[in-house]
Amino acid sequence: MVSQTVELLKNEIPLEQESVLLTEATVNGLVLVDIINGFCTVGSGNLAPREANRQISGMINESERLARLFCDKKLPVMAFLDSHHPNKSEDPYPPHCIVGTDESNLVPVLRWLENESNVTIRRKDCFDGYLGSIEEDGSNVFVDWVKKNKINTLVVLGVCTDICVLDFVCSTMSAKNRGFLEPLESVVVYSRGCATFDIPLEVAHDTKGTLAHPQEFMHHVGLYMAKERGARIANQLLFGVAEKI
Repeated sequence: MVSQTVELLKNEIPLEQESVLLTEATVNGLVLVDIINGFCTVGSGNLAPREANRQISGMINESERLARLFCDKKLPVMAFLDSHHPNKSEDPYPPHCIVGTDESNLVPVLRWLENESNVTIRRKDCFDGYLGSIEEDGSNVFVDWVKKNKINTLVVLGVCTDICVLDFVCSTMSAKNRGFLEPLESVVVYSRGCATFDIPLEVAHDTKGTLAHPQEFMHHVGLYMAKERGARIANQLLFGVAEKI
């Protein structure tokens, strides 16, 4: 039934994806959203997968591959890490990714990013990395990062496609359209580097306060809504004229 529903959804709101060329004539930046243990590593907290998941594993593999390529080229990278204080809830979800726990740390294959000079790590305590970048004095770490590095094209990937990735993309597109992020011209969501979680309907029915969240369905919806906001959705990225990544 779920697979039939997903096919119906894709027929009703088809998502056209593209191959995006990242030219070396402009500055390309990479944003990694919440690729942390609490969302990606089996058994690592209330919101972590209960068993190995192909979509999440694929997202991690693509994230590591792209992160290494960007770092090899010394291009700017920003990694958002969901990090909450124990006395501040994030409804409707149970406590997760508490500051100081391994849940709020990058997955093991990405921990090397912490030692890279071109990487900015930003811990956030809300869904949206854009809002989570606001400092007490009103400045914004993400906005300053874009401007300092003169980023023209921003590649976004991570988890969850329809929650933290989508919220960040929506805010970033609005800020770009208002002229707050010059010289940013384009936001690209790399679909193969995104993932979301899976809660089948029958599981939600048996768990008080839990909403159904079919993975493939919500992944498609998240990408579609990001495109509705003006982001480009890529299923392939190219550097220069011939380097497939």
